[in-house]
Amino acid sequence: MIEPDKARCSNEYTWQEIKGIKSRTRGLLRQITADLEVDTALMNKLERGDRRAQREHIKQLASVLKVQENDLVILWLADKIKDVIRNEPLGQEALKLAEREIIQK
Repeated sequence: MIEPDKARCSNEYTWQEIKGIKSRTRGLLRQITADLEVDTALMNKLERGDRRAQREHIKQLASVLKVQENDLVILWLADKIKDVIRNEPLGQEALKLAEREIIQK
């Protein structure tokens, strides 16, 4: 159970895409969870943002849904970054600094 003071995970980008793929391919949640060998409760938690997907989940989802792994990883990373900086007053400035550092290397 999530503690009241803990923020939910932002899985917005990742799960919007996965939900879109599921609807386009008519994939059922229970079929996908069976293919991933995880229980439906875990998948529901991931979709609701009660729990963050691990990189391995993303890799497996890409395989099961027959989409490019890199596309899902980019969305997953964006969600993780957003979670870290969203409630920080200086979050955007920190993101800009990190981006400059990454570009320079």
